[in-house]
Amino acid sequence: MAGSEAPDTVKILIAGGFGVGKTTMVGSVSEIVPLRTEEPLTVAGLGVDDLAGIEQKKATTVALDFGRITLNDRLVLYLFGTPGQQRFWFMWNDLAVGALGAVVLIDVRRPESSFAAIDFFERRDIPFVVAVNGFDGSHPYPPEEIRDSLALPDDVPVLLCDARERTSSRDVLIALLDLLIASAKQG
Repeated sequence: MAGSEAPDTVKILIAGGFGVGKTTMVGSVSEIVPLRTEEPLTVAGLGVDDLAGIEQKKATTVALDFGRITLNDRLVLYLFGTPGQQRFWFMWNDLAVGALGAVVLIDVRRPESSFAAIDFFERRDIPFVVAVNGFDGSHPYPPEEIRDSLALPDDVPVLLCDARERTSSRDVLIALLDLLIASAKQG
């Protein structure tokens, strides 16, 4: 459309520990083929990357994942999936620049992998929702139990999801957008 304005863009991070499903979430909901920086796991990660509970994992994100969702002709979401391994966390600071909000993806089989992401966004006052990825279709704990175990404030939404399913990932992003809109109205 000649002469039309470029749409506004909103940067959203998809973050969490190693192997929680960030790449899968970005891929399930993106309207474009996502940019992925996955590389095979190598001997460099032996003794460094904890594969307990995710022994079948063969590749990992080494920089970022990128996807896009066009909401309408005026608004586009840019999704940036963060690397999950601690040795790549230095990249989170750069990825967070300009981000309006985040999804912290959790694997209840390994909840300790979520603490760093929660702390990262709390310390930077970046609004976030927690999405509990149900591996094998399983959600063994209700959201309130997860909230209590992670010591999350009541204003942080906790949602059950399946990162493989487009509608589930979409619903998580809608919850984040609702949170951002509510925060903007209060501020």
